[in-house]
Amino acid sequence: MRRDLGFWGLTAIGFSNIVGSGWLFAAIYAAQTAGPAALLSWVGAGLLCGLVALVMIELGASRPEGGGTVRWPLFASGRLVGTLIGWSVLLSVGGTAAEISAIMQYAAHYLPGIYNGHTLTAAGLAVAVGLSVLLTALNWFAVRMFAQLNNLVSVFKIAVPVITVIALIASGWHSGRLTDHGGFAPYGYAACLTALAGGGVVYSVNGFQAPLDFSGETRNPRRTIPAAVLTGIALAVAMYLALQLAFLFTVPENLLGGGWRGVSFDSPFGQLALILNLHWLASLLYADAAISPGGSAYVGVAIDARHTYALAKNGTIPRYFMKVDERSGVPRRALAVNLAVIVIFLLPFGGWQDIVSVMGDMYLLIYAASAVAVAVFRAAPGGGTAGWVPGLRWIAPLSFAVASEFVYWSGWHNLRLALPLVLAGLLIFLVMRRPGAGGGRPAGEHDGTGSRPLVAELRTGAWLVVYLATLTALSWLGTFKGSGRLPAPYDSVAVAVAALAIFCWAVRSGVGQLTASRTAAV
Repeated sequence: MRRDLGFWGLTAIGFSNIVGSGWLFAAIYAAQTAGPAALLSWVGAGLLCGLVALVMIELGASRPEGGGTVRWPLFASGRLVGTLIGWSVLLSVGGTAAEISAIMQYAAHYLPGIYNGHTLTAAGLAVAVGLSVLLTALNWFAVRMFAQLNNLVSVFKIAVPVITVIALIASGWHSGRLTDHGGFAPYGYAACLTALAGGGVVYSVNGFQAPLDFSGETRNPRRTIPAAVLTGIALAVAMYLALQLAFLFTVPENLLGGGWRGVSFDSPFGQLALILNLHWLASLLYADAAISPGGSAYVGVAIDARHTYALAKNGTIPRYFMKVDERSGVPRRALAVNLAVIVIFLLPFGGWQDIVSVMGDMYLLIYAASAVAVAVFRAAPGGGTAGWVPGLRWIAPLSFAVASEFVYWSGWHNLRLALPLVLAGLLIFLVMRRPGAGGGRPAGEHDGTGSRPLVAELRTGAWLVVYLATLTALSWLGTFKGSGRLPAPYDSVAVAVAALAIFCWAVRSGVGQLTASRTAAV
């Protein structure tokens, strides 16, 4: 891969990946879930994602590599963990399908036959598949071309939300909205936590890790990556807060008779603009409804290809998909297989929020695995970290606990589907260990894990299986759409305590396997 990306290219990649369909939909979903207190959810998401980002920045600066977020868990925790995390990342390709689904929902304003209010129609599915093919084709060429096109899209993605906020506030401001209609937190402050995941807030801020997956294609990654990641988060959170305020203060009074939960729009900002007679803004928004999620999906397709390339390099999937085109430096086979996965996820899931809720949970697991990885590299002899982020000793376990809470707050309804799907990766792990399955390393390649017996791999990676099972059980017991047997806030406290205990186990196992592998290599 070629090192053609600089600070502005990486920042645009991070910002464009964060600002997709989230700004079009999350304001209404967050308001329905938490009322005006949704503002706290955005602030919290920014701070918590910033904390997780510090861990990933350290990894990106220390170990720059294409698809690094998939590679680091393998290095630190062995092949079982690497396979399960890699499988969850492959499943999270559904997040790109979510962006395409969002485009269809807004496009239904002009093409009513493609979306029936809940799912894509047959015609809508055909259009969505065509769009997926187009985005893949645009990623087929050199990474420099990809970055230049994304920079242009990012300028538009900043301008339209800013214009939207100014126009809505100037045309429909209603004072007192932070205290009327049930008060600032009409559904309780616990609803702020639910909005983080179920309301699409975390999903909307998620995407900050995108520059890290291009770290192997970055000039001077130790200096460029930290600045690009943090700048992308700060810009996105500021924009989301402004959009949430504009939505809260401009929804007409006659729509709030049933409170914030009674507010319903298929295309929130577009329909709000029409109600306020801002037809020019509505036209701009419906045009941007294709460009913003389309830009995010464009970046998502590129990231997914780097992930699939890294999975092939890990041996999780056949190494056939590891091939990089010599002239463009693009993993084209990985692009092709991800196109097939995107199309599959467009079939059973029609609505943006359905895809976001289930697929978003799967990708959140990579944050937990990265926290373990940075602690393992820091503690293991010769593990090597750049030392860019101070305080990693406490940031890593706190980041692991935060990532665990993100997953838990998604609710039992989503986790009962997501976590068992991730555990299905155990079958892939066993299949790829068979002789001739394509999971071995090419001659001369050393991935840091060594060639270890199956029992040793299972022992080293057992913490992740227990972690997933624990989260599933606590989700069923807890108050986030669970049985309620474990009341709030004790359910979230239990998740944090269990996460910290498992983190210590994971780090100890990782250090042990990394030390043993290095000793064997010597």
